[in-house]
Amino acid sequence: MNFYKTFPDIWQIGLKSFMILIALSIFGCNGTRFIFKGSNEIKTTPDEIGLAYEEVWLTNEDDIKLHAWLVPGNSHNPIIVFFHGNAANISHRVDILQYFNEMGFSVFIFDYRGFGRSQGQAKSEEDLYVDARSVIDYLKRNGWSTSQMIYFGRSLGAAVSLQMGLEFPASIVVMEAPFTSMSAIAWETAPITYALIGWWSIHARFDNINKIEKLTTPVIILQGDKDHIVPVEMAQSLYQRANDPKALYLIPEGGHSNLYQIGGKKYRNIWLNLASQHQAASEASLRFGEPRQSISCAQQLRPGLRKLR
Repeated sequence: MNFYKTFPDIWQIGLKSFMILIALSIFGCNGTRFIFKGSNEIKTTPDEIGLAYEEVWLTNEDDIKLHAWLVPGNSHNPIIVFFHGNAANISHRVDILQYFNEMGFSVFIFDYRGFGRSQGQAKSEEDLYVDARSVIDYLKRNGWSTSQMIYFGRSLGAAVSLQMGLEFPASIVVMEAPFTSMSAIAWETAPITYALIGWWSIHARFDNINKIEKLTTPVIILQGDKDHIVPVEMAQSLYQRANDPKALYLIPEGGHSNLYQIGGKKYRNIWLNLASQHQAASEASLRFGEPRQSISCAQQLRPGLRKLR
């Protein structure tokens, strides 16, 4: 029996694991830095599709310059603070910026350090949170209150949106394709590599499953039932641990990053309802001479599993 031909995959896995171990010995035992994959290529810009926007540069507390775009919308609507996922950069999200803009939302999207044109390099979980705090501080300095913000995070960005929701309560936190924790998603996507080296080399926790039960801001979870990266069960687990008011929407045939394309009218209505409820709450506050508070959908979200059919 030819052992090499019979077990080629074993040798490939062993070789890859050995190379990772070498890399860790050279660059240090913190494997977290190898998780973040941000492309520096600028694929397109909003003006190339006729979308008005403002280019923004801001400096975080680590004195690192971050690149961002502000796409203005209807002043009566809340602003979506977009925390994108891993890989690529904001120039790969132009289509969804247009999608939100057509519904009247303003959107602020930025690149974490090391992604796109942003300087530096993300090496830890905390680096992403530092960058996100700088964005919220920037928006507050420019006239936006957190009660006018929707934190929208996709995949890895859902973990960032959740953390910001704990630190700076917004009108609502929307988590799309969220995972329960870094260890859980690493085991799900690369069990052998994680078993060999990931459990001790990856310091990032992104412990969404335990954090979400501390969240007092209303939360909506969006999940595709054909997501091959984050299983549906993770969204369901997060929903079960979240406090009321909360809602979970499962998008039939939805994958990991195409829910706004696959979800059709039903997905769109989720966002339109947020806009209309925000406007109703704002008008009520002004009518009674009260300061603007969190949007009324916080109280209108009924407990229970929501499914789009």
